[in-house]
Amino acid sequence: MARSITTTFPNADGDTISARIDLPAGEPRAYALFAHCFTCSKDVFGARGVSRALAARGFAVMRFDFTGLGNSEGDFSEQTFSRNLDDLARAADHLRESYKAPELVIGHSLGGAAVLSAASKIPEARAIATIAAPSRADHVANLFSDKTDAIREEGEASVDIGGRPFTIKKKFLDDLSEHAVLDEVGALKRPLLVLHAPLDDIVGINNATDIFLAAKHPKSFVSLDDADHLLTRKRDADYAGGVLA
Repeated sequence: MARSITTTFPNADGDTISARIDLPAGEPRAYALFAHCFTCSKDVFGARGVSRALAARGFAVMRFDFTGLGNSEGDFSEQTFSRNLDDLARAADHLRESYKAPELVIGHSLGGAAVLSAASKIPEARAIATIAAPSRADHVANLFSDKTDAIREEGEASVDIGGRPFTIKKKFLDDLSEHAVLDEVGALKRPLLVLHAPLDDIVGINNATDIFLAAKHPKSFVSLDDADHLLTRKRDADYAGGVLA
């Protein structure tokens, strides 16, 4: 039977990052690394469902909580996209040092943009995959567009995302604008799989088009039909995991 184990590793500040590895019944075909969506956690249904679908097909998958989220230590309000990229690189380091380097790296939503941006720091990755990913890191600011002026004028503001309050600081917005995700896509030099639902109302399908066009071959696009952005239905998470496998 497939099983899950917990593990931890330190971030750049020495905070403990919480992670879980979903293991297959036998020897893993390969190790994969999964980056979750903005303000989500490693245990959000979509991340859990895709990881377990991959484990059922022979892959070991590590999913982790970015700093300040889920069970990880640290202050979320102090985080930036750049710090997310560092967390991702350190997650790959942990797999490399304690298990086996990830050969597949998967990112969901803003985690997908992070995976595209950090791929160059994970040389063992033989393939990259995104699920409902934005083509620009600053797309995430659309989630709190009514507060961006206040954030810039006052330095920070409390925003509501998914019914939960989060403090977003000006440095987070400033850092987003410094990342050209599509430039990184063009330089991947790895096979890319783009999964996206045409009716995604959080990150529009045009983002998948931009990523796909920026990528060099080999590349593939798979439609997630009427799945929602967070893959909250089991059949959608299972399907995505099956295609990835």
